[in-house]
Amino acid sequence: MDLFRGTPTPTEVVAVLTAHGEPGPIELTNADLAQLRLAAQALATVFRADSTAAAAERLNELFHAYAGPPRLTAHDNTGWHLHIDAEDDGPWGRWLLTSSAWALATLLAQHQTPPGGQCAAPDCERPYVNAGNGGPRRFCSSKCATRVRVANHRRRASS
Repeated sequence: MDLFRGTPTPTEVVAVLTAHGEPGPIELTNADLAQLRLAAQALATVFRADSTAAAAERLNELFHAYAGPPRLTAHDNTGWHLHIDAEDDGPWGRWLLTSSAWALATLLAQHQTPPGGQCAAPDCERPYVNAGNGGPRRFCSSKCATRVRVANHRRRASS
């Protein structure tokens, strides 16, 4: 499921959140999905940044606009964990934006490089996270990388 393409249902998004460890019960509405899509669009600007400084600037803008002071919380019978959104039961869009920006900022600080990018495949705009393992990435997946390599090979072979 991809928040950047298509129109997932609340049930599909709940399944993804549950699969990635978000404690339930989770109830999402179409309005929540609209907030999540707006948050994803705001985060996409970090992935499109053309330099580490530009990515840091965009992350700082997101923190200024949406984050509160860091705090430890153990809501809903969870273990202690860090939040930077304003409230434990706040809007899903703000949760996605602040927690994702925190993770991306951590990667940027650790590796001193942009925390991700946008797929270089001409027909794909999906973002990818650069966790710092190996060389710099250009593609969101091996599928996109292979598709571009095969297309380039066929183009060269036909010339």
